Amino acid sequence: MVAELIALAVFLLALAAELLHAQRSRKLGQLAFGPNQRPRVWVPLATLLKAIGMAAMTWALITLWQLAPKVHKAEVVSDKEQQHIVLLLDVSPSMRLHDAGPQLDKSRTNRAQEVLESFFRRVPIEQYRLSVVAFYTGAKPVVIDTKDVEVVRNMLTDLPMYYAFDVGETDLFAGLEVAAEISRHWNPRSTRLVIVSDGDSVPPTGMPKLPASIEGVVVVGVGDPQKGQFINGRNSRQEVSLLRQVAIRLGGSYHNGNERHLSSDLIEQLAQMGRTNPLEKLTKREYALIALGVGGGFFALLPLALHFWGTAWRPGVRRRASAGNTGQTGLSANTAQV
Repeated sequence: MVAELIALAVFLLALAAELLHAQRSRKLGQLAFGPNQRPRVWVPLATLLKAIGMAAMTWALITLWQLAPKVHKAEVVSDKEQQHIVLLLDVSPSMRLHDAGPQLDKSRTNRAQEVLESFFRRVPIEQYRLSVVAFYTGAKPVVIDTKDVEVVRNMLTDLPMYYAFDVGETDLFAGLEVAAEISRHWNPRSTRLVIVSDGDSVPPTGMPKLPASIEGVVVVGVGDPQKGQFINGRNSRQEVSLLRQVAIRLGGSYHNGNERHLSSDLIEQLAQMGRTNPLEKLTKREYALIALGVGGGFFALLPLALHFWGTAWRPGVRRRASAGNTGQTGLSANTAQV
């Protein structure tokens, strides 16, 4: 509060001094602004700008003097700002069928690996903690909140994780329940959920409710959506309609990863979710530095602005008039000789 009071006092004193100076300088208006004694329209604002500049610099300098020195260290993300990514991977036997990719010659698991690898390369993955949940007839957390992306990359290979589950129908909702339980105690809007599946078997009811920590959801489908392959006595293909319905019910987006990687717009949208406005991170120190720069800028630029653009009157002999006088003098001399 001391800095604000001193800055207010400086503003009032500077404004009074500038007004007094302007009143005393009116007698010299003809010398400064020409016969009409009128400056540019904006010139009266210079008085106010000078007072504001002095007050801003005063407040900034006192504020910086009162604040403790800041030691710059390696940037460490606080727990409050920590962001998370939860990968929900379908590891059912149908994910090993070879009908994925642009040429339909890769397994669905390999195509999922390519899509997620592209995702990791295009997001600042070092700013996130990664969790992986594998689901088939049930769901199991494979890794929780790791910073080592290589561990996650190793899980995306052809590991036969379906051996860890009983044989049966794929239960996507079981994976959602485990993902919700893992992220339940994290900060609100701090988690992105990426689901990779062929949608081979999705129940019509029983969708679990996601916690407030999960904000962005992307459902990535792999496998040929047109022509299926037989496995366990039934035809298996990417169920686009079911996966899109899951994405809508979760308030997220569906992406067909069988032909294309995740779009840049979708990745940027995911990265921006949960981020705070940079202006909200400004402290009193940053505001003081801004005020010091603005106030100093007024003092540095106002004299130049007043000199070049303060008046339209330009004293001295004009070139056109000078040339005309020279011509008349020469004509008189020639007449005298004749």
